[in-house]
Amino acid sequence: MPKVHFDEATIERLDDLRTEDQSYDEIVNELIDIYEAEELTIFHGGDVE
Repeated sequence: MPKVHFDEATIERLDDLRTEDQSYDEIVNELIDIYEAEELTIFHGGDVE
């Protein structure tokens, strides 16, 4: 997995989202999963014939 560097503001926002014992990797992966799920929902939402 590539290394990603966050600025202080982003780290503070991630800290607000984290639950106990959750790593930054876990929260970032969770956010990516949510983004991908929402993207698929939006993409397929317009496919009505």
